[in-house]
Amino acid sequence: MPDIEIKPNGTPPIQFSVMLKNRAGALSALVRLLRSENIEVLGLSIQDSRDAAVTRLVVSDPDNTMRIFMEKGIPHTTSELCVIALSEAGRGLASALDVLRAAETNVDFAYSLMPHPEGKSLMAMHLEDTLFGMSVLHNAGFKVYYEEDLIR
Repeated sequence: MPDIEIKPNGTPPIQFSVMLKNRAGALSALVRLLRSENIEVLGLSIQDSRDAAVTRLVVSDPDNTMRIFMEKGIPHTTSELCVIALSEAGRGLASALDVLRAAETNVDFAYSLMPHPEGKSLMAMHLEDTLFGMSVLHNAGFKVYYEEDLIR
């Protein structure tokens, strides 16, 4: 495999993982809390279990989200994501996964984000090596989004 230059063009997007009680209104309350501070949820993934759900969020203002979670005592973790634009859902996704497979980097989990204001479909991926994966995808011609691109 040729050497891949890892040269970030911004800050990798941040995902918040929050454990919510599996009860009616828990997710709604979290989203309303963020909206009260003018923070939009740009992406959402929910991993369900009987008693609790792991909720993964990509938001429009990660710094203020971190502040709110700290002030309110909301337990959470953060992780970096690779976010790319997909021109075609089927072919674009398959091509991106082929590029990552060829580079021998694993996708831990993935989910789509709300459409970008420019109308592009966005895919968020948690990768084995975020910066390497971002660089590989960029070099393969994919539009890679950084935190600065997602802030609205």
